[in-house]
Amino acid sequence: MKFSLVATLLVVLSVTHGSEARSLVKREVQAEVDKITQLLKEMSASVTTATQDMVEKMKTLEMTNTAQTYMEDSRAKIQPLVEKVQAEAVKLQEQVKPFISNIEEHIRPLTDDFSAQVQPLADNFQAQVKPLTDIMEKFLQQVMEQSKALLPPQ
Repeated sequence: MKFSLVATLLVVLSVTHGSEARSLVKREVQAEVDKITQLLKEMSASVTTATQDMVEKMKTLEMTNTAQTYMEDSRAKIQPLVEKVQAEAVKLQEQVKPFISNIEEHIRPLTDDFSAQVQPLADNFQAQVKPLTDIMEKFLQQVMEQSKALLPPQ
């Protein structure tokens, strides 16, 4: 169990490192950092849950003292690693904030310009489609009323 937890931590750290280098180029850097942080939190919760489950199983096998000591030792060994990984994720998030701000500064004028161009088109389209939707609504209402009139009384 120790090996699988350590192996899981190493895989997460390597994925984190690999995705960190790739993400710095993308616009979704903040989302990636949030995903990593969430993954670490979920992993910590999973380790805690697995530890609690193992303790309960050992109690039913009448090895409470040995199992509890083992679990506490394991938790004591794993907790610093989890805290270190979480601290590194926070540091990474702080380092990435300037990049995100820079990207937002460059993208905001483009999105504002796009919105300014598209909004009049959307308003015009809605104004043209509104009469058609009103006619369709009245038509469907009439069909429903006629269908109800055809049904036998209950």
